[in-house]
Amino acid sequence: MQEFIATFHIDWKLMIAQIINFALVFLVFYLLAAKPLSKLMKDRREEIQTGLNSAKAGRELLQKAAEEYQENTIKLRKISIDAQKELQKDLEKLKEENVKRIKADTDEWVKNKTKQMEIDKKELIESAKGEITSIAEMIAEKVLNSKKDLNNL
Repeated sequence: MQEFIATFHIDWKLMIAQIINFALVFLVFYLLAAKPLSKLMKDRREEIQTGLNSAKAGRELLQKAAEEYQENTIKLRKISIDAQKELQKDLEKLKEENVKRIKADTDEWVKNKTKQMEIDKKELIESAKGEITSIAEMIAEKVLNSKKDLNNL
């Protein structure tokens, strides 16, 4: 071993000093850099984990909201279809009521017009009777007058 030490010129006092020096530099590095850096990395790891958990929770909330949106869309479509059917029924009812009302009004109008035509017919017949009577009287007078004229001749 003496030869080895002599060959490489190893000084054991210098070696001990370098080991102590290395230990002191390592201790200072550990206290001033490695320990705070380790704490900083741990805090950052926790922050990233919290962010990942929040993202996962957000994704789940988004998926849940999308499912609720789909369910609500389906419900609204059903409600819309039901409302449309109800409106169609109401429209049919109104149509039937309007047809009945129009038919009743038309029947009433026809009835009134028929009565008015009968009244007008009676007046026309009475007027015609009066005219025929006056014409017959005029003819009778003329015939009588012409007989008188013939007799006088």
